[in-house]
This record gives sequence, C-alpha cells and structure tokens, in this order.
Amino acid sequence: MSQKNVVVIGGGVVGLCTAYYLSQEGHQVTVVDKSNLNSGASHVNAGYLTPSHIIPMAAPGMISKGFRWMFKASSPFYIKPRLDSDLIRWGIRFMKSCTPVHVQRSMRAILDINLLSKELYVEMQQNTYFDFHLETKGLLMAFKTSKAEKEEAEVVSRAKDLGLKIKQLSPEEVLKKQPGIAMDIAGAFWYESDAHSTPELFMQNLIGVLKKKGVQFILEQEVTHFKSKGNQIQSVHTQKQEIRADEVVIASGAWSESLLKQLGIQLSVQAGKGYRLNLNQPTAITVPAILLEAKVAVTPMQGFTRFGGTMELSGINHKINSRRVSAIAQAASDYYPQVNVTQEAIDSVECGLRPLSPDGLPFIGRHSKCKNIVLATGHSMMGWSLGPATGKLVSELISNHDTSISIDHFAPERVYGN
Repeated sequence: MSQKNVVVIGGGVVGLCTAYYLSQEGHQVTVVDKSNLNSGASHVNAGYLTPSHIIPMAAPGMISKGFRWMFKASSPFYIKPRLDSDLIRWGIRFMKSCTPVHVQRSMRAILDINLLSKELYVEMQQNTYFDFHLETKGLLMAFKTSKAEKEEAEVVSRAKDLGLKIKQLSPEEVLKKQPGIAMDIAGAFWYESDAHSTPELFMQNLIGVLKKKGVQFILEQEVTHFKSKGNQIQSVHTQKQEIRADEVVIASGAWSESLLKQLGIQLSVQAGKGYRLNLNQPTAITVPAILLEAKVAVTPMQGFTRFGGTMELSGINHKINSRRVSAIAQAASDYYPQVNVTQEAIDSVECGLRPLSPDGLPFIGRHSKCKNIVLATGHSMMGWSLGPATGKLVSELISNHDTSISIDHFAPERVYGN
C-alpha cells in the first residue's frame, strides 16, 4: 500500500478518529479546522455509545410530532420558520424518508456500525496510548406515561429481534440499580449494551495521541477553496496556506453542505442545535438515562452530571435559547426530584451543532463528482457514538482495504424514500 498525504477537514470526533486510523495505516495526515478544537458538538454531547439507537431520526410519526412541536420554542424539536432553499430541500427528503420501509432496512446497518464503534472505543481504551473515561452500565429509557412506555416497547421489540438485551424495570428495580437517588417515573427499559464516556477527556486524549503519532494540525484557519484538476483535488486552501493532498476527507459536520458546494456536490445537511447543562455538584446519578417524554439525555460523567437535549433547526449559529434551556432544567427536576439545578449551571449552558442528514443515516463514502474525496458527515444524533467506526471505515477506503462492515446504506449519493 502506498503512503498518501491525506487532508482531513474537521476536527470533531469523526475527523480526529479518521486521522487516528489513517495514521495507523502509515499515511501522512493533516487536520484542518477553523476552531482550536476546544468546542463544538463533539465536546457538548451526551457521550453515549448507543447500540440501542436502532431507529433513524426519519421515522413514521416524526412529521406529525414535528408539526406539533415546531412552533413551540421550548419543545424537544423546533424548526425556526424561514425561507431557505437548502432547508426546504432537506425537509422534502426528510418527509420522503419517514416510512416503515426506510426504518426496516436501516435498523441492521445502524446497529452494525454502532457495535463496530463500541468495539473500537473499547480497543482504544485498552491501548496504552489512551487514558479516558468509558463505562458500560447500559442506558435507561425512563418513562412517566403509558404512551411513552408503549412507544418504547415497540422499539424494544425490534431491538430484541436484532439480538440486543433489554429488561423492563419497575421504579423499585431502577432504585436498586441506582440506590443513591430516586426517580419520579412509572418505569424504564434498560438497554444492557450501551456505554458512556466523558467527551472532553476523550477528545483531549485523542489529540495528544495524534500529535505523538505525527499528525499535523492547522487550526483556526477556515478552508476557503480547493484547487482541482479534472475531477481530482490537488490542494486545499485556507486564508493562510495551501496544503497538497492525495486524498481529502470531509468531516466538517454541519458545515459540510456549504463546503461541498464549491466542488459542485449537493449534499443535504442541516445543523441541529443541541444544548448541554452540566451539574458540577454530586447528584448520585450513576446510570445514564433518556427521559423519554422530555427527550432529555442524562449522563454521569467524570466529575459532573450532564443533562442534554433538544433538536433545533435554526441555521448555523450558536445563540442560546433560554426557553429551551429552562425545559432541560425542568426535566431534570421532574424526573429526579432530589436534583437541584443551580443558576450557575443554567448560566454556563453551551450548545453544539449536529449534522443532520435527511434520513438519519450518515454519509460515508466516495462521491462520483470527485475522484479523491471521501465524505464522513451527516451523523445526526449519533456522531459521538459513531466516531471511531467512521474513522476506521474511511481509513479502509483510502487504504484500498475491504471495509469492516457494508457501507451501502451510507452512500452519499443514495436515493431518499421508497
């Protein structure tokens, strides 16, 4: 295999994991990012490794839920009304994908890539290069109402058919699993397969490992354009320099759509804003949970507890919507009556932009319009979970190896709908 100069555009978990596996294969890797790698969706997510998340975001019922929620600024899902051709195009493709057929044919692919990624995270943790927080305590899907219980039971049935181990727990059984704090719930489903981590620690650790392995970083510089010959990129340009490239990986998350337009590639990616609220005082929460009615994720991280949630399509911006933050804080107190969300925690809220594909599946693979580009974006709400698997798959493509799993479902030029 010949060594290649690979430019990875994007320094989130997907881009950095891609850089890691490429460097493992002996390639010369340069990571370009417009930030200094200390913020963004990879730092403010729930830290979940989620084999449980087998249902894509585009699923039957999401359109009606979306219409009920979209004009309520405190709801779990909110679209800021605006005339935007990219958003309209994305919305049409999303609606086409909200079918039982799409869900049925996507579940196995989503599970397979999640299981691969979890295996790779564990592999990294066991590697002497790495030292980061990762625990496998499963995930509680906690519910207050029979409606939420019934909806989740349908997912549980499908997940069990795919081989996942899930138990339904009473409030008393949840308390036995997490004896330090009682939850005000009717019950929960416990997915044994899931794990959780502290994103900031992993990112810091991974950056350190990459630097030791000789990966180059060009930070606080935005990619302005590409120099191409025919259908092949020759170099990537920032405001300050030109970087020669044999291969280019687009792992730029919510910014991927605008970047790819320069190459004549139309990829539909919308920014889905999510918020995180950290409680730095002890909470006695030891098992991760999703509070089903509120659509809030809860994670016991190293040194603090994180509450995260909402899906806000309001374009690329980092404005904090106080009503959405209040909804997360309220959910914390509603489900954990002993938890006191401090004003300090509310004032320190941060947000990140998830790259949403129209059908909820990532874009992983080459594109016919450009010979030496590989896409690694559009991971929706699974970016953290799928970082290592995506990096591994991209590395295999660039190294001309067979991929660890089939990536047919993730083809960038796939057709939406039945």
